[in-house]
Amino acid sequence: MKNSTRALQLSGAIVAGVALLGLTACGGQSLSDTGTAANASGEVEFMAVPDEEKAKDVIEGIEPSEKAAALLPDQFKNDGLRWVTSVGYPPMEEWASDGEGIIGVDPALGHAISRTLGVSMTIEDQEFNSMIPGLISKRYDVLASSMTDNAERRETTTFINYVSAGNAFLVATGNPESIKTPADLCGKIVAVVDSGSSAGLAEEYSAECEAAGKAPYEILAFDGDSPANLAVQSGRAVATITDYPVAAARAADPENKMDAVAIEGGESLWGLGVDNSNEELAKAIQAALQELIDNGTYLEILEAWNVEGMAIDEATINGGA
Repeated sequence: MKNSTRALQLSGAIVAGVALLGLTACGGQSLSDTGTAANASGEVEFMAVPDEEKAKDVIEGIEPSEKAAALLPDQFKNDGLRWVTSVGYPPMEEWASDGEGIIGVDPALGHAISRTLGVSMTIEDQEFNSMIPGLISKRYDVLASSMTDNAERRETTTFINYVSAGNAFLVATGNPESIKTPADLCGKIVAVVDSGSSAGLAEEYSAECEAAGKAPYEILAFDGDSPANLAVQSGRAVATITDYPVAAARAADPENKMDAVAIEGGESLWGLGVDNSNEELAKAIQAALQELIDNGTYLEILEAWNVEGMAIDEATINGGA
């Protein structure tokens, strides 16, 4: 994942009508009546969706929800939402071909939730381990970056669960060392993302090796997914551990020269993160996501990126192990 920080600012006046579903004429409030930022003509300016975003048409068809927007604290209605992700983990998040637009499942859901809430947004690329500190410092409002919801992270961060994912090894094409299970890597070099869920799994599997009287893993920790993959591609490591949908996407591209080996069991919930001080924001995002689940838009976004197998039925808060 890249360490540079790029902010994608609002562009394009993609408009959501303020009088939602004609409710204003029937005594309902428009989004401008509830404090949502709007231009002089009463229209909310949504962030433009990159042309290469596979769910672009789905996102641009989303209408704001007064019910969800009513839960959003006023500061976010006025200022919009500042999202952060860590690019380099396709199909969850990746750069568009122009090197500026951010596309993938996570940014697509960021667009969808922001539009459901009727607010503008920005999205920035940041190094994985810097995202939660960015929430704590109030530099960002929401993180969306394939982050596992676990007890350690919940000490500072509230997670709105949005998908469920299993794990896999990525190995060199042809799987030259015949890796099929975690035990096959005892005594071998394994690349992981530092502080990521893959690091925790590697330590767990390594401990199992030692308990069985075998050599532990030799773990190489990197600051992102891309250098961990490069360690395998260069022969420095035998395998890396990642999430199965991401591993499958990597292996499907012949240029990567890697194979995916599914790891049985171990599915976990991922969460969209907000700082623990922003409880009301978490509830608003949960409500918006649940609406997208209930009306089928959420599944359409996942299908656009061929990860519908990650879908969940309920947007819970802090539901991870």
